[in-house]
Amino acid sequence: MALSRRKFLQLIGGSTAAVGLSHLWLTKVAQAIMENPGHPPVIWFQGQGCTGCSVTTLNAAYPEIAQVLTEIISLEFHATVMASAGEHAVKVLDDALQNQKGKFILVVEGSIPTAAAGAYSTMGERLGKPITALDWVTQLGQSAQAILNVGTCSAFGGIPAAKPNPTGAKSVKEILPQATMINLPGCPPHPDWIIGTIAHVLLYGLPELDDQLRPKVFYGGLIHENCERRFYFENGQFAQDFGDEGCLFELGCKGPLAHCDVSIRGWNGGVNWCCRSGGPCIGCTEPTYPDHGGQGLYGMLDKSTILQIPWRKADTTKPKNLVKLT
Repeated sequence: MALSRRKFLQLIGGSTAAVGLSHLWLTKVAQAIMENPGHPPVIWFQGQGCTGCSVTTLNAAYPEIAQVLTEIISLEFHATVMASAGEHAVKVLDDALQNQKGKFILVVEGSIPTAAAGAYSTMGERLGKPITALDWVTQLGQSAQAILNVGTCSAFGGIPAAKPNPTGAKSVKEILPQATMINLPGCPPHPDWIIGTIAHVLLYGLPELDDQLRPKVFYGGLIHENCERRFYFENGQFAQDFGDEGCLFELGCKGPLAHCDVSIRGWNGGVNWCCRSGGPCIGCTEPTYPDHGGQGLYGMLDKSTILQIPWRKADTTKPKNLVKLT
């Protein structure tokens, strides 16, 4: 294969993140994928969610999503975009269970409700009875080659699992603890993370994962480490209102605990991201989202957190005017 894994990681990682995957995808990564024979069948199943993860994937620019769906993978089921409906749609899933065991990749979007025997989320019927998302994910997950949990809801439970969690929403990992899976959290995740992970699986197998099953190439660093407002943090200048200059820590920024590369990758072709637009990071890539231990989206992190994050300078040179946070 002309494209080495090392070069691949350089292309999708920080070396080109400032402009997204850019045309490097189109000319090198996409070409390498299409030189690799096989269009693995993909079943994209949606549980409790807002469809935002599907929308962000459809916004993938390099390569365009149409190219991904027609030339790189074989998307056989996706309730939002597929033409089939009713019994014809359910038949696709039944065929996958019967004829493609161990051959397809299962993508799960949304959390899985378990209260009331899973009745809060159903898709299709069998013998006149609704089939729950819990049943589908259990059966499909046990038959899949691997599972990609796209979005924080399927990866960690997300908003549906927030307290008081009346539907008993759970992550896919809680439903299938022994299954081979990759978590791609984010509310929603960046399209580069989704397409880049699919490309890695096709070309080289499972990527290196962290202890939360997230690909390290995308989730290996903290937001805070590369935040453009870090200068303010290190000099003790904190914003008091949204849109103000200064570090957003006191407005509830979760950058010191949130793992992903969006502070260098940006959104919409690198045009903007949360903190650049004046809003604090809400930590949507973390298992604690959205409750964050009772602090919620905009509650300030425990003051001890600020003393445990990486510093550019030696510990002995920490700004003296940070005493108000100790």
